[in-house]
Amino acid sequence: MLTSIQPTSFLRRALLADAAASAAVGALMALGAPALQGLLGLPAALLMWAGVALFPYAGYLAWLAARPAVPRAAVWLPIALNLLWAIDCAIVWFASGLQPTLLGDAFVLLQIATVLAFAELEFIGLRRALSLPRAPDPRARSHARSHPV
Repeated sequence: MLTSIQPTSFLRRALLADAAASAAVGALMALGAPALQGLLGLPAALLMWAGVALFPYAGYLAWLAARPAVPRAAVWLPIALNLLWAIDCAIVWFASGLQPTLLGDAFVLLQIATVLAFAELEFIGLRRALSLPRAPDPRARSHARSHPV
């Protein structure tokens, strides 16, 4: 059974901030990949496809933040994806064989720090939402029967 939560304003703001940052960085990387390649020392194709990948993610976050109630797993998804993005960035930085410029190093490290911060904020928001008393489910039927005495 899926347990729905009512997102708190804190969780909504964290999701919307993540959506805005993802859309902005996605646009920068997707549209500016050729120019960024020289500045960052990262392949234009990597930057472009990583940027494009952020658009549906940003849309999902905005949609999620606008829902009055969401399945708990729907909030775990951006937390997990932020952690995965941080791991992917670390792989690009350490193990890919690429040689980013100093600005490229800062760009990758900033992404790691940012997505880890969003994962933490969304986790805090999820915990806060889970600690709120839940409204009764209107679909639940009363099992009490009236018996004459």
